[in-house]
Amino acid sequence: MNTKQLDRIHTGKGFIAALDQSGGSTPKALLEYGVKENRYSNDEEMFELVHEMRTRIIKTPAFDSEYILGAILFENTMDRSIDGQLTADYLWEKKGIVPFLKVDQGLAALDGGVQVMKPIPGLDDLLKRAVERNIFGTKMRSVIKEANPEGIRKVVEQQFEVGKQIFAAGLVPIIEPEVDINSADKAESEKLLKEEIKKQLSVLDKDVKIMLKLSIPTVNNFYSDLMEDPHVVRVVALSGGYSQKDANEKLKHNHGLIASFSRALSQGLSDGQTNEDFNATLAESIQAIYEASIA
Repeated sequence: MNTKQLDRIHTGKGFIAALDQSGGSTPKALLEYGVKENRYSNDEEMFELVHEMRTRIIKTPAFDSEYILGAILFENTMDRSIDGQLTADYLWEKKGIVPFLKVDQGLAALDGGVQVMKPIPGLDDLLKRAVERNIFGTKMRSVIKEANPEGIRKVVEQQFEVGKQIFAAGLVPIIEPEVDINSADKAESEKLLKEEIKKQLSVLDKDVKIMLKLSIPTVNNFYSDLMEDPHVVRVVALSGGYSQKDANEKLKHNHGLIASFSRALSQGLSDGQTNEDFNATLAESIQAIYEASIA
C-alpha cells in the first residue's frame, strides 16, 4: 500500500471523481455525452469511445490534485493508456490523483428490499493485476431500496466479506451500500445500515483499513461517528441521481463528507463541445463539487 496515497485520501482536501461506468451503463454514459449508438458497432469500439471521453476529462487542466483526491476507474480503463502511460500511472504521476478500480460485476435481482452484488469470478486475479498497475483501492456497489433489516444485513455482510479479501490483496476497499434516494423509508434504511456497518467495523482486525461510499443522508451529519472509526480512511458520498446542484447543496450540510460523483461530475459535458467550452464546463463543475466537499 502506498502510504503517501493513503495519507492524501485520509487527510487531503477535495473529492473523488467516479469515472467507472461499465458494461450495460456505458451506452447510457456515451449517449449523455452525445455519442449515439450508431457511432460504434461492437464493444471494442464502444470502450474506445468511452476511453476517449475519460481521457478528455482527465487531461482537462482543472482535473487536478488541487481539487481532486482520487479517481475511480473501470477495469477496461485501467488496462488502457493515456499518452503512453497506463491510466493509473498517468493519474498519479502527472496529476497527483490517487487511482481506484471498480471491481463488482453488477447487481443481483431485487430480493428482500435490496440488491446484493453478483458473484465476482476471478476477483483474486483482478486484484493482482490492479496491484501490478499501481491501483490504490477498489469500489463495489450494492443497493438498498427498502428498510428491510435482514436484507440490509446481507448487503453489509457481503460488502465487508469481499472488502477483507481486497484489503488482504494490498488494496483499500471502498464499501458502497447505496440507499436509493427515492426510497419511501430512506431515513429508516440509513439507521439500519449504520447499525450494520458499526457491527462489521467492531470485529475487523486492527490493521484493516476501508472507505465508505454512502448516499447523502436524510439527517445532516448522520455519518459523522463513522468518520471517527480508526478503520475508516474516508467517508465519501455518491450523487445517487440528484442533479449536481441538489447534490452539492445537500453535501454542504454534511461536514467531513466529501463527494464521489459520477453523473453529477460529467453533467453538461458533450462530445461536440470545443475544448474551450468543455474545459470551462468541467472546471465549473469541479469547483462547485470541491467547495461542497470542503464546506
